[in-house]
Amino acid sequence: MLTSKRVSVLAFMLTAVLLFGTAGCAPATPPSPATPDSECDLLRAELAKANAELEKLKAQLESARAEITTAKAASLEDLLRHRRSVRDYADAPLTRDEVMKLLWAAQGITRAWGGRTAPSAGALYPLELYVAVGNVVDLSPGVYKYHPRENKLTLVKEGDVRTALALASLGQRSVADGAIDIVIAAVYERTMVKYGARGERYVHIEVGHAAQNICLQAVALGLGLVTIGAFQDSAVAKIIGMSPDEAPLYVIPVGRLE
Repeated sequence: MLTSKRVSVLAFMLTAVLLFGTAGCAPATPPSPATPDSECDLLRAELAKANAELEKLKAQLESARAEITTAKAASLEDLLRHRRSVRDYADAPLTRDEVMKLLWAAQGITRAWGGRTAPSAGALYPLELYVAVGNVVDLSPGVYKYHPRENKLTLVKEGDVRTALALASLGQRSVADGAIDIVIAAVYERTMVKYGARGERYVHIEVGHAAQNICLQAVALGLGLVTIGAFQDSAVAKIIGMSPDEAPLYVIPVGRLE
């Protein structure tokens, strides 16, 4: 693979040849026996060859960078093109790694100071993520809370709550059929303490950012999901085991494609 490191090494070698290899061809003071012209010509030829190779590698590096940029753009466009709401899933488990990637996409830490994958007004991060697990390899059925800083889950309550959650979501079957249900909640006060009533709007904007990240990650993993906002807030909060200051905003069932 062509890398800038390789170009840097070659540039260093070229500089060494220039400084040391041709030193004997430069006029000396006081005069000394001249280096034979044949040796100087050979060094000059090697220098010209190395310089040509360096220019060639520089051009290849720029081409590779352009290709990578294009590939990244094409990859994102492909994910956007294939994003769909999927309500029917195969009866097959997800892996724990897939679950963690979905949660990280929504609220994962991407900066040392705590910046996350989704933008947040004032970097106040009012969102909380839960996952109701029903069919995941190496993860027992139950409700778990996601902790972004440690990128880990902690158990909130044991047992499969998908059916109860589906009933609270106005009987939507996809909530019961998904291998998991991601539930996004918000602590409005975190944002409203700074922005007042306007903060409520900012929270709703932010949950949309996070949900779209989950959607795109699901496409990348070959999974299906649907974002649901129709549910009984108090019932969902009780089933999930939310704290009193948390309000549910999204229920997102996820499963394998049929």
